[in-house]
Amino acid sequence: MQPRAPHRAGKQPSRLRTVPLHVVSIVVGLTIVVPVLFGVLGGFKDNGQLTSNPFGLPKPWVWDNYTDILGSENFWRPLFNSTVIAIATTVLVVMVSAMAAFVFARFAFRGRELLFTFFTIGLMFPFAVAILPLYVLLREMELLDNPLGVILPQAAFGLPVTIIILRGFFRNIPGEIEESATLDGCTPFGFFWRILLPMSRPALATVSVLALVASWNNFMLPLVVFNDQSWWTLPIGVQQFQGQYASDTARILAYVVLAMVPSLAFYAVAERHLIGGLTSGATKG
Repeated sequence: MQPRAPHRAGKQPSRLRTVPLHVVSIVVGLTIVVPVLFGVLGGFKDNGQLTSNPFGLPKPWVWDNYTDILGSENFWRPLFNSTVIAIATTVLVVMVSAMAAFVFARFAFRGRELLFTFFTIGLMFPFAVAILPLYVLLREMELLDNPLGVILPQAAFGLPVTIIILRGFFRNIPGEIEESATLDGCTPFGFFWRILLPMSRPALATVSVLALVASWNNFMLPLVVFNDQSWWTLPIGVQQFQGQYASDTARILAYVVLAMVPSLAFYAVAERHLIGGLTSGATKG
């Protein structure tokens, strides 16, 4: 029994050191879960219940808040617009960034690092600062009330972080693989398309998730570009719905919850790829 005492004594301090971490994790989790739960339950109430019993279960359950929104074009049209714009933005930014990152990672040429630094400077350029000149540029290009007026700027602002992530991953691909492919008659583009991209699926999935979520949550740019109601995205739809039903808080909560469902569902599906891409990029030597 005596040899076990030091082992138990060693475990106890280790467990005590993890207590603050668990406490912080629980607090952060509650700050996220509690508002979402409040919104979900609030959507099943009427305004009277929200006033008299804001944190309790609905009595009775009001299903009309959700069913009326699901049967309205005011929800499905912005959802469709957000989906189309987010997918187009993601495809464009990942395609262009992958080719640029391949050049920065696998080719040596004069001014490469300077040009790469130019891209990284984009991380320090706030989107809000560019909104006025961007609006003037889009107006001159006749891209207002055009989905390309949102897709192209979103892709441009997504290039810096995507190129940085993909370049680091591409540089970790062993050079021997490229040499073997060249000896077998593979062109640089063939190596990029047939070998490098398939090997980089975790990193591509990571940057795709980041680009799609950034596009989905973008509010300012679609608000500036789209005057036509038929092109409003879901964040704008939430704002307009809130203005239309300002006195019906329960219905607004229901709309907000339904607007969150697609992004939460997508993240639930893509979480494994996102974590895998980040960890694989961090552990490659």
